[in-house]
Amino acid sequence: MTGALVAVGQIQKLLEAQDSLALPQNLMAPAHGLFLTHVQYRDTDPSNMKKCLEYTLLLIISSLQDSLQQRIIGGQEVEPYSIKYQASIQYNNFHYCGGTLIHRQWVVTAAHCWRPSYLIKVVLSEHNLSSKEGVEQVFGVSRALVHYMYNYRTFDSDIMLLKLDKPVEFNVNIQPAVLPTSLAPLQGGTVCTVSGWGVTQVYSYYLSPVLRAVDVQIIPQCQYYYYYRITDNMVCAGSPLGGKDSCQGDSGGPLICNGYFEGIVSWGISCANQYFPGVYTKVRNYVSWINWIIENDITN
Repeated sequence: MTGALVAVGQIQKLLEAQDSLALPQNLMAPAHGLFLTHVQYRDTDPSNMKKCLEYTLLLIISSLQDSLQQRIIGGQEVEPYSIKYQASIQYNNFHYCGGTLIHRQWVVTAAHCWRPSYLIKVVLSEHNLSSKEGVEQVFGVSRALVHYMYNYRTFDSDIMLLKLDKPVEFNVNIQPAVLPTSLAPLQGGTVCTVSGWGVTQVYSYYLSPVLRAVDVQIIPQCQYYYYYRITDNMVCAGSPLGGKDSCQGDSGGPLICNGYFEGIVSWGISCANQYFPGVYTKVRNYVSWINWIIENDITN
């Protein structure tokens, strides 16, 4: 297995050397944000060499999937409305990303979930996407503020603030998440909860109709899994045995650790793979920016 991992690293370096590589701009329901099993090219006519590298990487990654469970989230349906800060971000009335309510008029999500603000809406007190339950609160978005240091190639600073077009009415089903107050590093092995409506089968494009959640662990020294792609603004979480993870359609959703909103679902290689844990935006690094935006209520 070590040889396979080294080969993946070598192929990644070759892929990085190709100037025509770009992340897809029209991804409707990004898994984490990036799947190296589904590398896409910006060029309309890529060279055969690039195609060969892509297919080789696909085969190697696929060979690591044997231990995956069919339920890649590995969790279960939550009690309806029990995750009171969870938001569904929708485009043309279809869920495509998660979000986290942090203030009466602000939701945090991933920067790679950006769409023109007039085309998206935010739904709170949502449980079953396939039915109207009568308790949902639906909002337009007046501003979508991507962090000024966001890098769409590396997913560094993958965070965005959405200002709702009207204040939320807090109730028994809707309450904000608590931002971190400590700068101390999260300890490896810390148990956290990630939630969303993402897919529940490997390589599926069918979202879960109901909100699900799973407990994952903070994975230390994550840079070794991702060949030093992990920045100080990222944190990894998953299961040492695989089978528990966020996935496609969960992007932008919350990772809650010890009662605090510590992570935003961002990217990863495949899903629920023990060799590639999920990568999350480290929220504690952005608390000052979040508070400044909200307090000044102006664009960044």
